[in-house]
Amino acid sequence: MSNENPNGMILVKIRMVEQTLCFSIANKSLCIITLSSFHMKQQLILFFFLFSSYCVTAQRDPDRIYMEGIQTIKLFQQNDQQSVPLIRLGSNDLLELHFDDLSGVVRNFFYTYELCNADWKPALLNPFDYIKGFTQNRLAQYRMSSIAMTKYIHYQALLPERNCMPIKSGNYLLKVFLNGDTSKLAFTKRIMVVDDKVNIGARISQPFNSSQIRTHQKIQVTVGTKDLNIMSPQQQTKLVILQNNRWGDAAFNLQPSFIRGNTLEYNGEQDAVFPAGKEFRWADLRSFRFESDRIESVDRSSFPNHIYIRPDLQRNDLRYAFFNDRNGWNEISTTESINPWWQGDYAKVEFTFVPSGGRPYLDKDVFLVGEMTGNQAGDSSKMEFNTEKAVYKKTLFLKQGYYSYQYLTKDIRDRFGKADPSFTEGNYWETENEYLVLFYFRPFSGRHDELLGITRLNSRNFGSGF
Repeated sequence: MSNENPNGMILVKIRMVEQTLCFSIANKSLCIITLSSFHMKQQLILFFFLFSSYCVTAQRDPDRIYMEGIQTIKLFQQNDQQSVPLIRLGSNDLLELHFDDLSGVVRNFFYTYELCNADWKPALLNPFDYIKGFTQNRLAQYRMSSIAMTKYIHYQALLPERNCMPIKSGNYLLKVFLNGDTSKLAFTKRIMVVDDKVNIGARISQPFNSSQIRTHQKIQVTVGTKDLNIMSPQQQTKLVILQNNRWGDAAFNLQPSFIRGNTLEYNGEQDAVFPAGKEFRWADLRSFRFESDRIESVDRSSFPNHIYIRPDLQRNDLRYAFFNDRNGWNEISTTESINPWWQGDYAKVEFTFVPSGGRPYLDKDVFLVGEMTGNQAGDSSKMEFNTEKAVYKKTLFLKQGYYSYQYLTKDIRDRFGKADPSFTEGNYWETENEYLVLFYFRPFSGRHDELLGITRLNSRNFGSGF
């Protein structure tokens, strides 16, 4: 959970204690610097370096929970839990928002939208310029949990509502907060509003690089822009490609390799090449009474129940085998009640990863990645190595449903590096993956990045579609 200021400011406290400079960021003391006249300049430089590094880290993830007790946030296209939160400008498209509040009392949650650029930094526009109606609205639909042993309040909404609607294309941050006070932020989620003005064609191929031809997938993109007045594609356009809805590993700001009239061609051999990984693992938790094949045991004497998933072995040395998976998505569902949203129960679920030889990876952290951990390799998904049992472990508080996930590593010396499946899962060109291609454009007189095209493709189909 973050203690950032919801308006984008980082709360910093600095105080002098004799000759010691003490500072805390977001209510957390990070370090103490002892000042001397000789070293003061160098130490202050170190302080601002650490502070700026923290700020960069904090701004990298718009999908974030700020308030304790907020669980199981889902935002998706109506009736499709395995979809990105996308609506088409001027259409009747709707998104479903669901989340649980474990505080046990009904609270007044409000929401608003914040327009962002392609890099998810706030656009310099007034909310009245991009929101039609009220700039904030109350979430009026809620229901207390029933049947479930864990007590919670379930909130839901269909967005956008007529009295609070985005009217420009682009990236939006959905902000949910308490009592109409944006400083009491509960969580934020990404939303995309597209105004279809370009034609995007995309296909998946093998890279030309001989070291990647059997392990990676290359995305080639063609964008037809005949209705746009693009004078400088390098300055006015941005192309973003996501693999399996993971923003942290997305390819940003891709530039065209060729420009042929009104057609932009993207065919880079480095920027748009992704490790293929392997099919996702799964855990069927739709029933806590009848144990699925992936459940090793259930401790029903504890409250909430403690579920132990069968240990997952390192499989980068195993041959590739195709099976239908969900590419990291989870689905809230249950076989034991009618409505999983307010009748589904919670449990502590323990995942175990067994590295080869029972030895921890040298200079690498292991992460449990899927929608259940925000599709990111960060603090909320980092696993801990148990030296006694020679395994990595991670316990999550999960609602009944079907979950898919994988194990990824990151170099501990490169906190901003991309997550890597090669040590834990292996990379195989044949793996089925989903890709999302986004095209942004900003006129020279424009004040934000407009989202003018989007397409989705699957490596099993090789071509694009949405």
